[in-house]
Amino acid sequence: MTVPKQKHTKSKRNRRRSHLALKAVGLSVCPKCGKEFLAHAVCPNCGYYKGKMVVDVLEKLTKKEKKARQKEMKAQEKAGGKKESPATPSTMEELAKEQ
Repeated sequence: MTVPKQKHTKSKRNRRRSHLALKAVGLSVCPKCGKEFLAHAVCPNCGYYKGKMVVDVLEKLTKKEKKARQKEMKAQEKAGGKKESPATPSTMEELAKEQ
């Protein structure tokens, strides 16, 4: 086995390891519920992705947990977690009223 000719100093070793440090995770805020989640992924709290329901989060919960979660989601929507702009109509009736 080979042996190094010279000692590697602490600074040399630490500079080499500088890229091994942990980096902060890039989190996004869900426009529906306001909770943070990983970018480009389904929100684990409400099950929405890009404004569309992808996963029914309440499906796997027990009856008691489901009721508590529904109550929590309603409270968040009333508090302002839901951020929809009133300028864009969401239904055909609203679109017809504008014209």
